[in-house]
Parts: sequence; C-alpha cells; structure tokens
Amino acid sequence: MSEASIFTRIMTGDIPGDIVMEDDECVVLRDISPQAPTHLLVVPRKPIVGVQGADMEDEALLGHLLVMARRAAEQEGIAADGYRCVINAGRHGGQEVPHLHIHVLGGRQFTWPPG
Repeated sequence: MSEASIFTRIMTGDIPGDIVMEDDECVVLRDISPQAPTHLLVVPRKPIVGVQGADMEDEALLGHLLVMARRAAEQEGIAADGYRCVINAGRHGGQEVPHLHIHVLGGRQFTWPPG
C-alpha cells in the first residue's frame, strides 16, 4: 500500500480510534459507523490490502485474526447468542478501506442471505 490506511494511522496514534483490545499482531476497534449494536473491526498491524493480498506467509496471522475475533466477541458479551464475522474483498465485495479487516457484528438477530 502506498499511503497509510486509516487503520494504520489509528494504530500509530496519528488519529484517534476506540481500541478495545490489541496485541503484537493486531488491534480490535469499534467501527465508527456501526451496522449492529456491536460492530468491531479486527485489523492486522501488517498492512495487507485485503484477503486478495494475503498469501501463504500470512497463514498464521489470518488464523490469529479469527481467534481475536472470538475473544473480542466474548469480551463484548455477544458470543453466547452468536455473531457474524465478515471480510469484504475488493470494490464489488464492499471493501471500503484497502487494509484487511474482519467485521465482528452482534447484539441482534441476523438474516440470510445478507443482501
């Protein structure tokens, strides 16, 4: 990525963000435009453009992001009733920020298909 994403700028402290948990590999923060009562983003510190930019060297990191999504759901109290993890990839997939992130949504009943 040529320019630092909004997520990188939050992680470096250049702009504020509501970080709910973090470790050496990623941060979990609240979405500024929530689409559910609980809407978190799990963002790797490594600036991968999206799943379309990940490769086999990122395998362990991708698994770690999913474990952090589960931990965040537990911390937020949405794990017992269920939650949704979403990764948007590319323009047609609805990806708005060119930095891989997992949406963790919960706190209400979801339907399928999502739309």
